[in-house]
Amino acid sequence: MDTRQAEYAIAVAEELNFTRAARRVFAVQSTVSAGVRALEKELGADIFDRDQGGVRLTAAGEEIIPRLREFLDAGTRALTAADPQGSLRGELRVGVFANFGPFDLPRIIGDFHHAHPLVDLRLRSSPIGSAGFAEDVSRGRLDVALFGLPATAAPGLTMHPLATSTFVALLPTDHARAGDRHVPIAALADERFIDTPAGFGNRTVLDAALGRHGIVRDIATEIGETGLIPSFVAAGLGVAILPEMFAGDVPGVVKVPLDVQIGWELTAITRPQPTAAASAFVARLVPPA
Repeated sequence: MDTRQAEYAIAVAEELNFTRAARRVFAVQSTVSAGVRALEKELGADIFDRDQGGVRLTAAGEEIIPRLREFLDAGTRALTAADPQGSLRGELRVGVFANFGPFDLPRIIGDFHHAHPLVDLRLRSSPIGSAGFAEDVSRGRLDVALFGLPATAAPGLTMHPLATSTFVALLPTDHARAGDRHVPIAALADERFIDTPAGFGNRTVLDAALGRHGIVRDIATEIGETGLIPSFVAAGLGVAILPEMFAGDVPGVVKVPLDVQIGWELTAITRPQPTAAASAFVARLVPPA
């Protein structure tokens, strides 16, 4: 079996589009199509259904693609084993947030790159946050991703705990509740809120917790970068409730604990059998016990 053909098939499976797959593997579309056809002939099974509606994995393809990933990873591990220095190789695709909270993620990534220069490191974001990352890791488009949703939102994936935080209210300094030791969540029910878009882990967890108290918020402003939310609160555009690790210290904003404790956990997610590069990267993320 040709490794390049396996790379083509995996790219098509993840993109569900031959043109995008070809662009990703730096080949022309005809070469990718021919390579996938040759692989299907060798395997004696169609990996994809192709019609005017697009490209879809067949039932056989759903079984074959994970095996092709294992095939490529085995080749990478063999090269690492043969290297006297044991240098890691291969591609590593990581899903990251725009705001890193207490993590010096650029330094962690930089240290990993310097320690493993033969790993082709690719960083990706998701317009729908953790929900998108779960799909991307499940489908193999990412190897590792930061994740802010409960484990039930990532079935079949492995969770690597990184940090926990408690939600706090962010209020303008002139807000009537700014001087309270604790603010009742019911007292904020009618406020105009600033939050991340739907699908982001912190918003999903908070909405579920508030829903259990019968509270449905008016999200007046959605901001894709969590770190900017306190500045919008300072500008008087509304209030916010965020994990304290993302709340920051912004002039004109006070952090007030809620009257109920709502917890949030930051994890990294991988497939159950991550590549060697993914395992090494997660080891750098996970804080020492």
